[in-house]
Amino acid sequence: MFVVSCLTSCCASCACGACMSAASAISRRSARLAYCGLFALSLILSWILREVAAPLLEKIPWINTFAHTPSKEWFQTNAVLRVSLGNFLFFATFAAMMIGVKDQNDKRDAWHHGGWVLKVVVWAVLIALMFFLPNIVITIYETLSKFGSGFFLLVQVVILLDFLTSWNDSWVEKDEQKWYIALLVVSVVCYLATFAFSGVLFVWFNPSGHDCGLNIFFIVMTLILAFAFAIIALHPQVNGSLMPASVISIYCAYLCYSGLSSEPTDYECNGLHRHSKQVSTGTLVLGMLTTVLSVVYSAVRAGSSTAFLSPPSSPKAGATSPLLEGDTEAGKSSKDAEPKPVSYSYTFFHLIFALASMYSAMLLTGWTSSTSDSSELIDVGWTTVWVRICTEWATAALYIWTLVAPLIFPDREF
Repeated sequence: MFVVSCLTSCCASCACGACMSAASAISRRSARLAYCGLFALSLILSWILREVAAPLLEKIPWINTFAHTPSKEWFQTNAVLRVSLGNFLFFATFAAMMIGVKDQNDKRDAWHHGGWVLKVVVWAVLIALMFFLPNIVITIYETLSKFGSGFFLLVQVVILLDFLTSWNDSWVEKDEQKWYIALLVVSVVCYLATFAFSGVLFVWFNPSGHDCGLNIFFIVMTLILAFAFAIIALHPQVNGSLMPASVISIYCAYLCYSGLSSEPTDYECNGLHRHSKQVSTGTLVLGMLTTVLSVVYSAVRAGSSTAFLSPPSSPKAGATSPLLEGDTEAGKSSKDAEPKPVSYSYTFFHLIFALASMYSAMLLTGWTSSTSDSSELIDVGWTTVWVRICTEWATAALYIWTLVAPLIFPDREF
């Protein structure tokens, strides 16, 4: 246990040192990116321990409690889940602490933006303590992580829709022909890429001589959804645009590919089985990159969106009153100054990071399918396939809902 504690402490202390050296320079605005940096460090630590901690965990009596030592994959999964649990508890605790923060006079506002030296120390200690917990706690967290990851995937879709809406609106508001042409070009390119990529999927995952009806169904459904997006978005009664529909189409095609490429290597319809190691690693890297981009975008967007992550009391949530000026008139006491509301929900902000911690653990462990024949093949198995495919369908459902909801509920604002 001493060796594992040293290894974990070493990795965590390196992260602490890097964060502490810059802690004094962190401002209110850059605090959001500092949380992103802490989350990124947890991913790096998880990846390192997944590769090197398995032999060390075998020697810990309260972890290796089995009569027969389990496989290396089990210890790899266990190490990743313990780091993920520590990271989850850190952000979940902050999410709970920030419930009800409405203005910057609340002392918890300072907790959210400051105290970075203490935060990094607490984060490192939490991760180290996770290696002293019994296996039953990790097993429970593993089960909860599957549900939490599903919620994060839905949040990821909402983030994508928010980004596409902002992108489309920013170009339309310029009201210049070149920007309308740019929107058309992006739409055409994305749709052509969607159809071309779907054709490639037919070749890769429908090899001749095999009955691959399930794969064909997944691919055909992706094409049907792409057409449906365009038809609904261009309907006269729908206030939609072709550009978001085209980007969502290619994203759905990517999700379909990631699901099909996660099929077991011995499945006859998986045409990439000869390159399973490269495909598994590539899918993992893309998944981790998407996760990091989602949390970074949510952090940056939180301070500028008119609705995204914004609490009802925030001016950015649609309040008509302008932001209060930072300087108060001379002679007025601080009690007479009206408190300045926060610009986004701190609770939801930390909740995104907590759910992302769960999701990243599932990515690194292949949704804890440690029965794989090879530890090199992560993120592979039927569980992963259905998670990705269901995420594609949920993405389609949410996007279609954003288009038709104003027609169904005309009295509500969307």
